[in-house]
Amino acid sequence: MRWLPVLYVAAVLVIEPLTPVEWPVSFLLVALPLVAAFAHGLMAVAGITVFSVGFEGVLAGTPCCAGRSVGYLWDRNYVAAYCCTVLVGALAAILAAHRTRRERTLATVRFVADIAQRVLLSPIPHRVGTIELESLYLSAAAEAHIGGDLYEAVPTRHGVRLLIGDVRGKGLLAVETAAALVGAFREAAHDERDLPALAGRVETSMNRRAAQLPGSEIGERFVTAVFAEIIGEARVLRIVNCGHPPPLLLRSGQVWELDATRPAPPLNLGVLVGEPYHVDEHTFLVGDQLLLYTDGVTEARDPGGSFYPFVERVRSWGPLPPRELLDRLHADLLAYSRGRLHDDTAALLACLLPDAGPTGPGPVPPLRRRTGEEHRG
Repeated sequence: MRWLPVLYVAAVLVIEPLTPVEWPVSFLLVALPLVAAFAHGLMAVAGITVFSVGFEGVLAGTPCCAGRSVGYLWDRNYVAAYCCTVLVGALAAILAAHRTRRERTLATVRFVADIAQRVLLSPIPHRVGTIELESLYLSAAAEAHIGGDLYEAVPTRHGVRLLIGDVRGKGLLAVETAAALVGAFREAAHDERDLPALAGRVETSMNRRAAQLPGSEIGERFVTAVFAEIIGEARVLRIVNCGHPPPLLLRSGQVWELDATRPAPPLNLGVLVGEPYHVDEHTFLVGDQLLLYTDGVTEARDPGGSFYPFVERVRSWGPLPPRELLDRLHADLLAYSRGRLHDDTAALLACLLPDAGPTGPGPVPPLRRRTGEEHRG
């Protein structure tokens, strides 16, 4: 874009000798300041406006260059072109100043968004004891860095505790809700003895904040979420699912959806149901991978409207290291949707590393499932 004025002048110079003398191609230079306003600032546009007027005069009254006599220089048609160029130049200068101001505002907004992202989705540790962690976040908005999807991983004395969630709605309200949820989880993850108590405390915090909202927004601020706890030494995985898509367990090239035995309602809606949380417990062997994700993955669509076949794709890739798997998912989602994601997408992957102990019996489905530890905050 910065070279566009130069290319425009070059095009005029190419056309000029190819046209008859009676065709004043120099009138095309009236638009040159406007072309410059797309990529240059106020002073540059002013300078290009002066250049345009001078160059129009050169093309109008130089026998050696344009084949016209000097008398054409002050012909009324050319004088009108000079005036129009000055007028367009003034308007282009205003446009350039406005564009520059908007660009600075956008740069400031992006900077604030980057800071907000570091607060809301702070970088998770890549390794906690025997657990390797990787994350992925894709915003559906081209200029946005954060949205209503969230994830967090907190190492505690109870094991590594994971959270992934999806706030209903979009925009600043969704971001504010996500920030409140992540903050409550980070604090409660260290204190609560089990996942039901942790989920209950987070929901209590969400209820308090929702009660401060006016009118109908109280019922609209709910979050689907999965709370997970990995105890590497015991090779145990515990999950509480609050209305969220089921996590995937990847083991030796095999993939299973860990459907909840009795899923809880989304956070902030549990008070309407009053049922306790239920924990599903699974074995988590060395080399196993737990993949948590939001519905932005499963609801991605191709140009024909077909949903992304998430589980089938993951199965077809075979065993992959955590980072490589998320990179593959990232590229595949963008390719499948032709780069047009309609919802924010987040994924969190946890893998039990080999130094945690023996690998167990091999590619068999989750060996143990237990429901219990009921609690409602």
